[in-house]
Amino acid sequence: MFVIIGYIVVIGAVFGGYAATGAHLAVLWQPLELVMIFGAALGAFFVGNTPKAVKATMKALPTVFKGSKFTRDMYMELMSLLFDVLSKVRKEGLMSIEGDIESPEQSPVFSKYPAVLADHHIVEFITDYLRLMVSGNMDAFQIENLMDNEIETHHHEGALPAQCIAKLGDGLPAFGIVAAVMGVVHTMESVGMPPAELGILIAHALVGTFLGILLAYGFVGPLSGLLEQKLEESTKMFQTVKVTLLASLNGYAPALSVEFGRKVLYSTERPTFAELEDHIKKAKSK
Repeated sequence: MFVIIGYIVVIGAVFGGYAATGAHLAVLWQPLELVMIFGAALGAFFVGNTPKAVKATMKALPTVFKGSKFTRDMYMELMSLLFDVLSKVRKEGLMSIEGDIESPEQSPVFSKYPAVLADHHIVEFITDYLRLMVSGNMDAFQIENLMDNEIETHHHEGALPAQCIAKLGDGLPAFGIVAAVMGVVHTMESVGMPPAELGILIAHALVGTFLGILLAYGFVGPLSGLLEQKLEESTKMFQTVKVTLLASLNGYAPALSVEFGRKVLYSTERPTFAELEDHIKKAKSK
């Protein structure tokens, strides 16, 4: 929603300001220059990226028009799930969760938290490290190192679409100049025309530079920053799981382990101790 609002503000400010000067908006409508700019940018995008990067970018683009799913409620569900799992381990032993981690979709523990269960990446992260804990062959230091490496891999992989979009945005002003130069070339070959007509051709040519810069900094470039912010939010989920499980491995009680996880959240989404405690009690009563 905010992306659409932002685009409307950009269009209103730029074109509204231009129209307010008494200029004619119709002169800015140059579809052929848009074809040149977008066509060249799209071609360069395919040339400069692997199929994996192109696929990841296309998959990530629709998410910029959706709100963040990493809300306070989502984090409270995650920490309630971790509390339930660790409480079961404390009461019944590590082997008691073997069925839960092998088939989380059929697990009565995981099924209480559909928002978390719908995110297969975080579910896989949780179950993989619970499985390592069940095996009993790794200490907390080894698991922490492995978690750090996996989170770093997740972050680098998730940053790929943002990097591709950023490069695409960086190239748009240059392709705008290319379109403008082509317009100038056309103007120069028509130098015998009356001055009024030459002026129109030059105006059309300059629109290319305008469009390239506007598209880069008003439309495409901001998407890169938004994707980076969404990536940081998704990484915070993994860090919460990491801190909570490591606290449990080091011998802390489930309630205290979850408190460790709560502390790593951003202040804007972090629930208070009382809010989390109340949410856990309600989840236990279901």
